[in-house]
Amino acid sequence: MRLNLILWWMLLLLSTAWEAVAQVPAPSARIVLGTPAFPINEYYTISFQLRGAPLERYSAFPDLEGFKKSGKSSTTTTRIVGGKSSSELTITQRYAAFAEGTYQVKPFSMKINGLTVESGGATLKVGPQATAAPPASSSPLQGIGLLDQLFGKPRPQDFVEPQDQAFLAVVPEKARVVVGEGLHVGLYFYLTPQDQAVLNFYNFAGQLPGIIQQLRQRSAWEERFEEQEVVPENVTVGGKPFLRYRLWEAELYPLNTQPLTFPAVELQMLKYRIAKNPAAGLDNRMEGYKTYRSGARTVAVLPLPPHPLRELVPVGNYELKEAIDRTTFRTGKTFTYTFTVEGEGNLAAVNLAAPPTTPALEVYGPEVQQSLTRQNGRVGGRKSFQFRLVARRPGPLALDTLFQLVYFNPAAARYDTLRSGLQPVVRGAQQAAAQLRPIPDDPFYREALADAEATPQPRDVYRNVRYYANLVVGLLLVLAGVGWWRARR
Repeated sequence: MRLNLILWWMLLLLSTAWEAVAQVPAPSARIVLGTPAFPINEYYTISFQLRGAPLERYSAFPDLEGFKKSGKSSTTTTRIVGGKSSSELTITQRYAAFAEGTYQVKPFSMKINGLTVESGGATLKVGPQATAAPPASSSPLQGIGLLDQLFGKPRPQDFVEPQDQAFLAVVPEKARVVVGEGLHVGLYFYLTPQDQAVLNFYNFAGQLPGIIQQLRQRSAWEERFEEQEVVPENVTVGGKPFLRYRLWEAELYPLNTQPLTFPAVELQMLKYRIAKNPAAGLDNRMEGYKTYRSGARTVAVLPLPPHPLRELVPVGNYELKEAIDRTTFRTGKTFTYTFTVEGEGNLAAVNLAAPPTTPALEVYGPEVQQSLTRQNGRVGGRKSFQFRLVARRPGPLALDTLFQLVYFNPAAARYDTLRSGLQPVVRGAQQAAAQLRPIPDDPFYREALADAEATPQPRDVYRNVRYYANLVVGLLLVLAGVGWWRARR
């Protein structure tokens, strides 16, 4: 009896608990998009609603192209029906449009308390600013406006675009150059220190490749500086302090007399508009865009002065560094000579051919090695030509008649020649030593050489030793075979 009573109470408790659980709704969430058509002086909104659970965490609202996020708000609604209460939390993100037009809200998803909620997106139409609001007496819901004012709903602000002194410029180092002469060209963005508060770079990595493509010169060899961080430099323009951003720079070497023409290029920057009447607690700036355009530039290219080798002569400011791998030279022995050109210029155009081989001298090579340094708007380096020489006749070797480089120096506006200053003297072949001298520092070899016989031995002495050794080994094998045969018997 007692057992039946206990079972009855347990079933009653389980039934009551099951009804309580069944009455509690499962947590749910959904995304609510705002009105798709609205004037520019009103906000577009995206909200999510959470029911049946307190808010623990949620992912960020999406970024909309053409809009700027402008604050959030939250609303909690509690409903009591039939003595049962339920609550609903709404989080709203406001968006301010930059300009009128049609925009697309791409499909997106959010995570709310671990629940994944998706939205299919929408098409938004931003119209002109509303001319006037309806009178308060004509609106049946005028109390909503009073509640918005009471709880601080932001009112649309009027923004103005401040003046700036920023500009974009393509700056070539010189107004004219000769064929093959280096020309440094830079793309710079200038702005005053006061302009930093309203200007910022926008999609710089996406815009720069197209700008560089426009500045490329097909009639010039280009040595481009490595990519570097865009940082401001303090400069003075027209007596005023400016910040200069180096966006791109390169060293150009014209290949012919065709002028170097740099077209006007454009850079879009992010520029903020400032509120006419700044208010505490509100974002008093609105993002906008401004395009800056550089001026077109042309650099004249002049031909080199007349010279028999004008088409082959490199241009630059060079000096010669030479090296040789030994101090004594003999016929038939190989030695190495290195002719190194150092300085500023297009080292790719510097070439030094090997002199022809003659009965008195054999020349092999060259092995070429080049290294460039790009720093502080300058391109310089060194280029080495390494030759292997074998002299066949003794006497002085005039390297200055074999290795020389004619070049044009644009700073001095004249041709010059780099010549070797070395003149090694080649001696005849060295005679072999007449006798073997003992090594005094090693007592073993000193005693062994002292006890050694001076009588010459036949060259085949070791061959005879091997013959007799093989004969003895064969005889021993025969004796061993005979002994084994007799033991078997």
